[in-house]
Amino acid sequence: MTTTADERSANGFGLADEPFAVDVVSSDLAYAGHVWDVRADTFDYNGRHVKRQYVDHTGAVAVVALDDAGRVLLIQQYRHPIREREWELPAGLLDVPGESLIDSARRELAEEADIEASTWEPLISMHTSPGGSDEIVHVFLAGDLRPTADPHEREAEEADIRVAWMPLADAIAAVMRGQMRNGILIAGLLAAAEKLRHAPRTSR
Repeated sequence: MTTTADERSANGFGLADEPFAVDVVSSDLAYAGHVWDVRADTFDYNGRHVKRQYVDHTGAVAVVALDDAGRVLLIQQYRHPIREREWELPAGLLDVPGESLIDSARRELAEEADIEASTWEPLISMHTSPGGSDEIVHVFLAGDLRPTADPHEREAEEADIRVAWMPLADAIAAVMRGQMRNGILIAGLLAAAEKLRHAPRTSR
């Protein structure tokens, strides 16, 4: 059985997403939204003009916050497009000019769960729906947790956020049973589990 060059590369972990520049013929604001906009682009691809509309997104951060017992912090809030109160990671938009990614993550963890963390590390970055949005979400792993000094005032869908702590393995099991379906939550939990699996063991 022969193997192609692409198969050999994949087996050696050589595949990676690639930037690709196209000639954008036009780019128009199709809709100015309250949170994000929709753009309509025409671009040249393989000698043809292609038209696509997509959500022009600010980007976002999310936090996998793990306590000393190996429990992950989950929040539940209402999401109108799917008509569900779904379980998620603390997360939010990159909508503060000049704010770093990690400071945005710190802010969202405090605003949504009244929690602070002393240790932070990048976990993964992910495109949530690249066929229809340019959104990229940067997920951080946070540890050494403690409550904030002042609880945050919340409104709209955040006014009745429910907070829960769940063993990481149990949260992943719930995902696999179809009980929790938020994409950023799923990716963050699995990435955290994989990172912990490769973490050096320390004796106590």
